[in-house]
Amino acid sequence: MLQESKTLHLRCALAAALFFATVSLSCLILFRDVDSYRFFSGFSSSYALPRFPTFFPLVTVDPSVTTNEYPLERILNDAAMEDKTVILTTLNEAWAAPNSVIDLFLQSFRIGDHTSRLLNHLVIIALDQKAFARCQVIHTHCFSLANEEADFHEEAYFMTPSYLMMMWRRIDFLRSVLEKGYNFVFTDADIMWFRDPFPRFHLDADFQIACDHFTGGFDDVMNRPNGGFNFVKSNNRSIEFYKFWYSSRETYPGYHDQDVLNFIKVHPFIADIGLKMRFLDTTNFGGLCEPSRDLNQVCTMHANCCFGMDSKLHDLRIMLQDWKHYLSLPPNLKKLSVVSWRVPQKCSLDSLRHHGSPEQSVQG
Repeated sequence: MLQESKTLHLRCALAAALFFATVSLSCLILFRDVDSYRFFSGFSSSYALPRFPTFFPLVTVDPSVTTNEYPLERILNDAAMEDKTVILTTLNEAWAAPNSVIDLFLQSFRIGDHTSRLLNHLVIIALDQKAFARCQVIHTHCFSLANEEADFHEEAYFMTPSYLMMMWRRIDFLRSVLEKGYNFVFTDADIMWFRDPFPRFHLDADFQIACDHFTGGFDDVMNRPNGGFNFVKSNNRSIEFYKFWYSSRETYPGYHDQDVLNFIKVHPFIADIGLKMRFLDTTNFGGLCEPSRDLNQVCTMHANCCFGMDSKLHDLRIMLQDWKHYLSLPPNLKKLSVVSWRVPQKCSLDSLRHHGSPEQSVQG
């Protein structure tokens, strides 16, 4: 009996010693982690660790998912229509999140009138690695334009340095697509596609672009173009125009591509190269700046003139709801145009003045 009691006490002592040893070792590791964090936090922000140690592994992007499997030429060829026309949009992490802008964009194609087939010709140009990884989950044709020189993963507000860099990089990339012999429709991802726009394009135009405000004349240079939607044919005239447009950023430093387009659209160089420029009617290609009031004629609607991601998503969702309601109407009521948009709401011009901010918050 005495021997059993001694054995029991010995086991208890060993268990207690093991417990305290485990606790001590854990504390030592924790303090070493904290010291390591203090050490590394002295380096630049690109190497900074999280503010508090984490006990869960960090989510990392698989490098194999963020590298283009095929060159741009093959991706464009796979997506192109018979006449070598592709539809292009750009995407960054801010707009690539689930239930965000890109999902609404793709949904509009699926519920639009003769637009779902156009998804076969859409190429999403990812501006960062996470956007590229998300694209590969939700779409067929993806191309990564991400590099180490610029990071476009966050929402880029109108006229910030990040916004300007992103816009000019887009212009240069589109020039390269033209040089490869492809026509393109470029569309921002915050543009909802409700009808096939191709029947509404001008057959004789080299370059045609949507407007924030349409004066009523297709060739009136007083129109206010919006670079978020345009159809461009690949030829010597359009290639030279894009080169001129891109180089003009140095002539007008600090301006974005849309402002510079307004400056150069009357430049003698445009006439010299013989470029045929046309402006698209907001009746068919509307936006929150100037909505297309007739749902019987609308092709696309742009969430322009909008401040902030929350406001943009709110109005885009209402836009899709309004379109679904329109589709549910019997033909006789559709013809009467009894339904109109309930937007803008949060994207109203009053909200812009309230925020005291520029006209747009864009993609990102």
